[in-house]
Amino acid sequence: MKTLLGLAFLFAACAGAETLTQADRDKAIRHLNETKAAFLASIQGLSAAQWNFKPAPEVWSVAEVAEHITVSENTILDLVQKKVLAGPADPQLLAESKGKDELVLKAVPDRTTKFKAPEMLQPKARWTQAEIPEVFTASRDKTIEFVRSSQEDLRGHAMPHPVLKALDAYQWVLLLSAHSQRHTAQIQEVKANPNFPKN
Repeated sequence: MKTLLGLAFLFAACAGAETLTQADRDKAIRHLNETKAAFLASIQGLSAAQWNFKPAPEVWSVAEVAEHITVSENTILDLVQKKVLAGPADPQLLAESKGKDELVLKAVPDRTTKFKAPEMLQPKARWTQAEIPEVFTASRDKTIEFVRSSQEDLRGHAMPHPVLKALDAYQWVLLLSAHSQRHTAQIQEVKANPNFPKN
């Protein structure tokens, strides 16, 4: 009787766990590939003058935005793997994170509200113009492979975001992708400046 009761509880616990579905994997991979292509296209074929042009002293150049996107890639994935997934499952955070997938994909690219990047994600001339696409691509491909093959329960662990509050690990991956989308739009803003060099 005790054994049957124990199995019943185990079954209930397993049934309640939200493991990552194939639909979730496909959705994230599609978004990661789309934002990867958009970012790489936005920095392709730029001259050194265009790459380094600053619309104003306090406004980032394409080079600076591109570096911020690139350095954020591994940083956010490391956060997911080493902090979000390594932490205990918090029922309250998981409850608060439910249903936030679309919020992440909508809110993060919205540049209506601006935020100052943390010191570790600020541009510091880490890479050359030629190196950025290679470093970014390697990082993004690593993220895509993680989503494709990870056996971790990305729905079973959550951590607070400074603005969006509780997000599960899967939503943090969506945030990574949406973050590059947000800053690719920033690159387009720089390129649309009337003083942007013609060549």
